[in-house]
Amino acid sequence: MGITMEELRKQFYEHLQQANAAETFEELRVRYLGKKGEVTGLLKNMGAIAPEQRKEYGAKVNALKEEVENSIKDRIAEAHARELERRIAATERYDLSLPSTLSEGSYHPITLVQREVEQIFASMGFTIEDYDEIVDDYHCFEALNIPKHHPARDMQDTYYLSNGQLLKTHTSAAQNAIMRKYGAPLRAIFPGRCFRNESTDACHENTFFQMEGIMIDENISISNLIYFMKTMLSEVFQRDVKVRLRPGFFPFVEPGFELDISCAICGGKGCPSCKNSGWLELCPCGMIHPNVLKAGGIDTEKYTGFAFGLGLTRLAMMKYGIKDIRDLNSGNLKSLDQFVK
Repeated sequence: MGITMEELRKQFYEHLQQANAAETFEELRVRYLGKKGEVTGLLKNMGAIAPEQRKEYGAKVNALKEEVENSIKDRIAEAHARELERRIAATERYDLSLPSTLSEGSYHPITLVQREVEQIFASMGFTIEDYDEIVDDYHCFEALNIPKHHPARDMQDTYYLSNGQLLKTHTSAAQNAIMRKYGAPLRAIFPGRCFRNESTDACHENTFFQMEGIMIDENISISNLIYFMKTMLSEVFQRDVKVRLRPGFFPFVEPGFELDISCAICGGKGCPSCKNSGWLELCPCGMIHPNVLKAGGIDTEKYTGFAFGLGLTRLAMMKYGIKDIRDLNSGNLKSLDQFVK
């Protein structure tokens, strides 16, 4: 049967003790938790286990997998903490009691919109989660029904890092982790910054903010999705908002839609902010694909769910009448200091 579970655990901790850099931790994660990893390989022994013992054996393997994953995360956190202490110790000291000559600042418009939307969804029973900006290929693509070399990846011009990880291209990258954290039923939103290698114009930026939302339960339908989105938008704008749903292709939902909002800049007449269409794409959405639910450990025979990727940056533009998306990342105080706390 090869190496035993206890031998593998002992071997892992010996290797973990020797790891001290981000690259080493990632290599360790792949070695033990990757598709061909050593912990994953324990499941290959399942055929040699007596049928009545397989359930217990599988549970032990999953427990070991979780133990390995948490141990690596803890060591990474310790390494980051040590590095932070080193930097603090090396930093020049400043007299914080000196009076400031600067005027009082204000929150960024995207921050204001994000907090408002979080409060709205929290009032409807949604949990607010956070997620990393640097993710692996599995969570950003494969867990979302986008296998390697699938042409759908061309829709997102991705920034890849030298260690094989990447800057997340959409907040959907958190779906798998959130599903596995809570199971079903589930209501959660998770805002975050996203990155794509796009040409910039009045309505496109290479760095922007989204808010992912998922709801998973029995008998969830498109009607639930439309209700929650219209409720949120009417609360944000304090009026009924004209929206439209049109078919859209996203591998992680089926059916998939584009939810557009009537452009608040031009009143639907057409302007550069909406590409002269009168509509602004605000929220790709749809019913979560069964493959994505299965990857997240959800029983697809019992549960269905919807997901949406709300564009917080574009929502801020519509709410505050900001005509050019590039103003939001410009650092131009004349554009940003008009927003009060």
